[in-house]
Amino acid sequence: MFAKMIKLVTLGTFAAALLGSPAFAAGGGGGGGGGGNGSTDPYAGAYSDQRPQPTYPKRPGTKATQKGKKPNNQSSIGDPAFAAGYRVAYDTIYERNDYAAAIAQLKSLGHDDHPNVANLIGYSYRKLGDYEQSQAWYERALKADPNHVLTWQYYGLWQLERGNREQALYHLSRIAAICGTDCEEYRSLAAALDKPTGTALAY
Repeated sequence: MFAKMIKLVTLGTFAAALLGSPAFAAGGGGGGGGGGNGSTDPYAGAYSDQRPQPTYPKRPGTKATQKGKKPNNQSSIGDPAFAAGYRVAYDTIYERNDYAAAIAQLKSLGHDDHPNVANLIGYSYRKLGDYEQSQAWYERALKADPNHVLTWQYYGLWQLERGNREQALYHLSRIAAICGTDCEEYRSLAAALDKPTGTALAY
């Protein structure tokens, strides 16, 4: 009986530790997702809260970001060269607003089906006004990772810009299911939905 109790206590302790572990969290979004969803990425603090935080490809030693969710493939590539190239493209978008150059940089990485890459290509095409290409890349990102929270946010903004408010609300509900209503991606899209129709969107 005593041995059985020890076994139950040990199993309970292990289960509690496992459920509380960051390893059970989902990877950050966008270009991921990092951002306001609790990213532990070492780059994240260097970026302003006024724009989405970077979601770099996962490197050794980094942790997943969203508590209570299972890992997904948002940040599954640990190649340092890929991470560095992704950062260059990210900065091209958010520092220089050079979307055409960023598309070329992202495509040159050779990982078009990585959700972080596909999401930022979709974002860049949207900023260039090419909604057809943008949609194709957002869909590609979500095919690679249906829980890629930053793609749901950016695609929700795409929907708003196209006048598809009901679809944007659906995207908001998908974000809530993935990271809750306190994550940055949810708050950003919810704020955009609160603006009058036709208002220019920041992201």
